[in-house]
Amino acid sequence: MPGGTVVLIVSADPERVERDLVSAAVPCPACGGKLRPWGHARARVLRSSLGAVALRPRRARCRSCGMTHVLLSDGFLVRRVDSVEVIGAALLAAAAGAGHRSAAAVVDRPAATVRGWLRRARGALERIRVHFTRWAHALDPALAPILPASSALAGAVEAIAVAARAASLALGPRSPWCWASSLSAGALLANTNCPWPEPWNMGHPALVFA
Repeated sequence: MPGGTVVLIVSADPERVERDLVSAAVPCPACGGKLRPWGHARARVLRSSLGAVALRPRRARCRSCGMTHVLLSDGFLVRRVDSVEVIGAALLAAAAGAGHRSAAAVVDRPAATVRGWLRRARGALERIRVHFTRWAHALDPALAPILPASSALAGAVEAIAVAARAASLALGPRSPWCWASSLSAGALLANTNCPWPEPWNMGHPALVFA
């Protein structure tokens, strides 16, 4: 029986995604089977720093376990309208000491929206710091310890930045916040129970698409 539908973070290059799906080069994160094309999800409009972005994400289905996946670009996070770059810019501003209103002005978003992002992030700061620190050292075993930061939020953001640098060197260039999406399976600001790819799971589709 099919196991339901989950969101899977993939490359922002739709042609590459399609090519890899057709050639059965994408592993199922649930069972390791092969994902194949399975139509499209509903169309949606998301927001980047450049304005509205109309998307109709690809669907894929695993031939082995029957689970279907909505393939979302690593430029976004699960259940967030705004791009990960916009959200990341607000987190960076807050980590530098800005309040939520000042951070909202930096990214040109409503203060209430940015306050929600910051609240969600602050509820998972230690998880974020530990998770990305582990990824950083797994990708670069020679990496020096990450030094303590001025605040818990700054420490979490620094861990993301260090892991992103290591990932770009080891797996291929990608923007730091796209790596933040990939290495958290798009769940950086989602419920804290959402599973994130572990450093030993180097075959996770979000990393295969690097």
